[in-house]
Amino acid sequence: MSDATTDPEPLAPRPRRIRHRKVFAVLPTLLTLCNAACGFGAISIAAKVGPDHFQGVELITAAYLIFLAMLFDMLDGSAARLTNQTSDFGAQLDSLCDAISFGVAPAFIMLQLVHPDHHLMDTILTAPFNYHPRILWAIAVLFMVCAILRLARFNVETEEEDSHSFFSGLPSPAAAGVVASFPIGVKELKEQLSAEGTVSWAQPAAEYVLPGLVILLPLITLAAAMLMVSRIRYAHVFNQMIRGRRSRKQILQIVFAMVLVFVVREMALPVLFCVFAFSSPLRAFGERYYMKLKKSKTTPSETKAA
Repeated sequence: MSDATTDPEPLAPRPRRIRHRKVFAVLPTLLTLCNAACGFGAISIAAKVGPDHFQGVELITAAYLIFLAMLFDMLDGSAARLTNQTSDFGAQLDSLCDAISFGVAPAFIMLQLVHPDHHLMDTILTAPFNYHPRILWAIAVLFMVCAILRLARFNVETEEEDSHSFFSGLPSPAAAGVVASFPIGVKELKEQLSAEGTVSWAQPAAEYVLPGLVILLPLITLAAAMLMVSRIRYAHVFNQMIRGRRSRKQILQIVFAMVLVFVVREMALPVLFCVFAFSSPLRAFGERYYMKLKKSKTTPSETKAA
C-alpha cells in the first residue's frame, strides 16, 4: 500500500448573500419635505406679526405657503404611484409633514389674525366682543391636536388597495385651507375699504364683515377641528376630477366656482373652502332628519294596518 495521501478537495466558495437595498424614493421624498418646509416657512413668517404690523402682509404670505404645501402634498403621492415607489416610509413621512403644514401652521395663523392686540381687522366698526387670548390659544391647540389625530387615524385605517374616492372626516389639507383662506379674504376686504370708486355696497359690507370675522373665525376653526375627527364622509375632489367621467353635478360645481372667483376674487377662497367643509355635515344631518321623519310617518300607518 502506498502511504501517499491525496490532497483534500478545495472547499466550494460560499454563496454571497445578496443584499436587497430598498430603493429610496428620491422625488416623492423631496416633494414631501418641500411640504414641511412650506409649513415651517408659514409659521416663521406669521410669527413676525405684532402690534406694529397692522396690514397683515406676513399672514398673507404664510397663507400662500400653506396652499403651496397643499400642491406638494398632492404631487408627492402622484409621483410615488407613477414611479411605483409607494412605501410605508413615505406614508409616515407624509403624515409627519402634514402635521406641520396643515396642523400647526393654520392654527398659528388663526391665532395671529384674530388676536386682539394685533388689530388686523379693525374698521370704523368694532367687534361686539373679543375672545380672551387664552381661549384663542385653546382653540388653536385643539385644531392642531385634531389634525394630528386625523392623520394618525388615516395611516392606521387606510389600506393599500383603497381607491381614495372618499375620506372619513374632513381632510387636514381642506381644514387648513378653511383657515388659511381668511387672511387672503381679509386682504381683499381691506382693499375694498381703502379703494376709491368702489361699488356702493362693497365698503359697508366690508365694514360689517371684518368685525364679524373676529367672532366667527375662531368658531369656524373649532368646527373644522371637530369635523376632522368625525366620521362624516367627504369626497376626494382631486381624484374624482382626474379619474373617470365628469358628472353633471361636478360640472355645475366647477362652473359655480369659476363664477364665484370672477365675481368676488380673493373672497371666493373662504367661501369655497367653507362650502366644502360644512356642506357634507349639513347634508348628512338633513338625510338623517329626513329618514327619521319618514320613519315616524310610516310607523302609525303600519301599526293601524296590523
